[in-house]
Amino acid sequence: MGCVTANFRQYLTGWGMADRADGDLDYFRSGLAQPQFNGVVRIRSLDAVEQSTAIARDRLAGVPWWWWVGPDSPAGTSSALAERGAKEFTTIPVMVRPLGQAVEPMEPPAGLRIVEVTDQGLLPELVRTYSASMGVAPSLESDIVRIESQRRDNADIVRLAAVVEDRVVGTTVVIAAHDVAGIFIVHVADTHRRRGVGTALTAAALRVGQDRGMRLAALAASPAGEPLYRRFDFAEVSQYRLFTFPA
Repeated sequence: MGCVTANFRQYLTGWGMADRADGDLDYFRSGLAQPQFNGVVRIRSLDAVEQSTAIARDRLAGVPWWWWVGPDSPAGTSSALAERGAKEFTTIPVMVRPLGQAVEPMEPPAGLRIVEVTDQGLLPELVRTYSASMGVAPSLESDIVRIESQRRDNADIVRLAAVVEDRVVGTTVVIAAHDVAGIFIVHVADTHRRRGVGTALTAAALRVGQDRGMRLAALAASPAGEPLYRRFDFAEVSQYRLFTFPA
């Protein structure tokens, strides 16, 4: 799990343009008014949990944020947070698949192309598509595009767009790092769901991981996506528990 959680931490902290860590605390602050883009990904030791909790609330004041408690967090983190007023609101399964096994060849739905987003021209439409699916306000899209284009780890990242008639209808982002192809931002536009777009994106993401020589593919699955990933032989290996703090 160490390589998987390292990959996940890289993805999440990549949203923090400047703020990323303070002592025993790994966190990130994008400044965007959206909790997915600000938060704590790990506390390294419970010995200073009181201080670390205070630091997190100070560093992340003014933006919505989440605290991610995963397999790289010390045992007892969830209880320690609850004792300090945090509220758990969801659990997300972590799913893994070896990349040594073949990806079954498949024909994409008629008229669908999976393309790699390699220039700034298509990036705004990629962001617009996944932002709409995530419920992100359109006013934040330009800032998300700026952060995406300036991520320090862009050499590790492959962004994929599902395109129909020159319109982006689905997205995913693959981070190939720590021997893992981390698959993130798998979203399909409302108008094109249940048409095989998510399947085509997942297959393409797995091929990216294989092409980059990664050993595993890993993702944090939504309830809607979990059945699809199981069809690709992903198996749940752990969980993230997400917490919020009262204002």
